[in-house]
Amino acid sequence: MKPALIIGSTCVDIIINIDHLPKTEENLRPRSQAMALGGCAYNVSHMMRLFHAPHTFISPVGTGIYGNYVAEQFSKLQIPVLVRVPDMDNGCCYCLVESGGERTFLSLHGAEYTFQKAWMDSCPADCHQLTYVCGLEIEEPTGEFLIEYLEEHPCLEVCYAPGPRGIKIDPVKTERMFRLRPLLHVNEREALALSGCPSYQEAAKNLHAKTQNTVIITLGEHGCYCKERTGGTFFAPSVPSGNVADTIGAGDAHIGTILALLTKGYPLDEAVSCANLVSAAVVEVPGAVLPAGKLPAVLCRYL
Repeated sequence: MKPALIIGSTCVDIIINIDHLPKTEENLRPRSQAMALGGCAYNVSHMMRLFHAPHTFISPVGTGIYGNYVAEQFSKLQIPVLVRVPDMDNGCCYCLVESGGERTFLSLHGAEYTFQKAWMDSCPADCHQLTYVCGLEIEEPTGEFLIEYLEEHPCLEVCYAPGPRGIKIDPVKTERMFRLRPLLHVNEREALALSGCPSYQEAAKNLHAKTQNTVIITLGEHGCYCKERTGGTFFAPSVPSGNVADTIGAGDAHIGTILALLTKGYPLDEAVSCANLVSAAVVEVPGAVLPAGKLPAVLCRYL
């Protein structure tokens, strides 16, 4: 299979560990704070690199303290900065992590969530196949250009993760994305919101009818439900996690693993089972990125 094309954000995650979310006028004292690379597309591309899956990563890097941080970290990781936006700051994401590991995001968007078709001139579409995009980029005003780019290049097989704000995206944009027949990756709450259905099984059927392609619904500790392009379904059981550090990036790692293994030629059901293992490992480490040394040993044969 040809290399995958990952399009989207790299932001700076500012991870703040607190006992609980603050109430109005409450004065909390965080337990700790850390800064790390994040962003849905970056997290997906990290899994592609971890599995040595061929891909191109198009992630605009802005200016300011966060843009400089991203550029410096890319240099250390030997990730090429293919797009630098000189007149717009990079944003950040404040990740409020409660004692139980659940996270709440406050995202300040910048250059990293924008898109221009000219950025793709040096990246021929016909040299790629599976293509990842996130709803956060589609929601932005320049999301119109990203949709146009995908419409103009039907050779790209789109994998779309609408995310928790998917229901807030302009319905016209959502309809156009669905007409691209994307592989859809959502969690249970997102699936119910997008479909208006009361159960994930009905939601999968509803969304499959709209996209005519595979719908993957993650169910957290309850596993993953998939309705395949052909209409068949299967369930992949979850893998118990140990001590939960936080849930940041678990969904991104899940779809990143699936894309990595599909790109390397593995079947969907096997890719989803491996993704369940990876997402269980991600929640055991702080932040969104799974260190190579924390990859479950059983998955080493996929590297």
